[in-house]
Amino acid sequence: MNDSTAATALIDRMPASAKTLLADKGYDTDEIRGELKKKKVKACIPSKTNRKEPIPHDEEKYERHQEIERMFERIKDWRSIAMCYDRCHDLFMGAVVLAIIVIFWA
Repeated sequence: MNDSTAATALIDRMPASAKTLLADKGYDTDEIRGELKKKKVKACIPSKTNRKEPIPHDEEKYERHQEIERMFERIKDWRSIAMCYDRCHDLFMGAVVLAIIVIFWA
């Protein structure tokens, strides 16, 4: 199952305060856009190249998406986080928090 089919189930769990969803081109489906419209959430998703009529998106907001992606890549440099060695949820989250502190303190 690809990410876009799982995303529709996760949209229902979005907090009511969410105003915009930032996502990759892989999430550019009419189904996802329809679900977001029902929840009154603006979609900041670039159109796929095979879409007949491209849907415009806010490119300045989309730049924030790239910053978030880079942050996750830096966290995954820590082998124990990338490989999920910790079986206990609390220990794993502790490792993530420690990695964030070390990365952004330096």
